[in-house]
Amino acid sequence: MTDHASEVPVARPHAPRPSRAEFRVYFAVIFLATVPLATLTWAMALVRGGRLPERGPFARAWSQAQIITPMIFSA
Repeated sequence: MTDHASEVPVARPHAPRPSRAEFRVYFAVIFLATVPLATLTWAMALVRGGRLPERGPFARAWSQAQIITPMIFSA
């Protein structure tokens, strides 16, 4: 006869998930911080290339915030 009581799985505690509101606040702060730099790089690309870049400064800042914010929450 097998003793199943001695092989009770140990429950691991889950890490608390940050709230959705906290993520949005961080995202907004990072987005606002990256807008000036994204505008500068967009303007430099416009001057150097002589034509309008495909993505605008807000699209660039948005994508940077999408990359940086999850990195902060995964650390």
